Amino acid sequence: MTRVVEGRPMDLRQINYFLALYEEGSVTRAAQRMNVVQPALSMQIAKLERELEQKLFERTPKRMVPTSAGRTLHRLVVPIQRDLAAAMAHMANLSGTISGQVAMGVLSSVTRSVIPSVLIDFARDYPDVEISIADGYSQTFIEWVNTGKLDLAVINRPARRLGLESIPLLEEEMVLVAARGNQPPPVRSLSDAAQLKLVLPSKRHGLRAELDRHMAGLAADLAPRLELDSTDSIADLVARSDWFTVLPSIAVHRQLLDGSLVAHAIGRSRIARHLVVVHQARHPPGPAALLLIERLREALNVAREALAPKIIRINDRKNKD
Repeated sequence: MTRVVEGRPMDLRQINYFLALYEEGSVTRAAQRMNVVQPALSMQIAKLERELEQKLFERTPKRMVPTSAGRTLHRLVVPIQRDLAAAMAHMANLSGTISGQVAMGVLSSVTRSVIPSVLIDFARDYPDVEISIADGYSQTFIEWVNTGKLDLAVINRPARRLGLESIPLLEEEMVLVAARGNQPPPVRSLSDAAQLKLVLPSKRHGLRAELDRHMAGLAADLAPRLELDSTDSIADLVARSDWFTVLPSIAVHRQLLDGSLVAHAIGRSRIARHLVVVHQARHPPGPAALLLIERLREALNVAREALAPKIIRINDRKNKD
């Protein structure tokens, strides 16, 4: 298959190699992503530069930096990738059967809540789709999507640009969580919560990054006495003690519903975490993946609405008092 750019032929392999180098900024990482040796990738980029009579990258000590011509080419070829993926998805739909494989990373705080029911229903409705779910953390998933180990991943929205496309999935409230009967004092801000006996995820965790960003806006720091990365372990510790934590309500979905944990709103200003689905621009989700994303979005929204009445707010406490 060939495309024409300014009257010269460009094949799909060259487009893929160019995009990999543009997004990775490293010949080594781009070659690993494309599963080729470095000289092969460098040769194709050099050939492309000769055909276009344009220098596309400048080599610096740290990375390969796109030139003005390289940035222009990137803007031109990204739609080609998307059009091709859309064409393949359309042809797959003509058969009337949704099939294929989906390799997806999902945060632990989500897999423990809605994923089992979503997968059971999806497998029943689309038996020709093979699904593989990886459980882990945002940073790991970003790396795996970039290297092609995963097709897409559900992560906490990062503060910086990733070179990946993202699809909004859910916005949910972060709450102060305590064991049943462990009544906290009024918590009007995250600074108030920081004075309690807190157990939180460590700084490598996406949820902690969201909390640290909020605290930075208050010109303060979080210094929890305990750190655990497993939200399940945090929930178990809090349920058995007089410690507190700050998590999204969905992360402790089961415990809030069975009453072993209680959620308290943190003041009147919502601290929100945003879930997004990320994928490579050159590999947009196919029909099966899009259906799975929509099922997951619906289930998460239903769970959020079911938990909303469980969150105790300051006005609720005043009325009880």
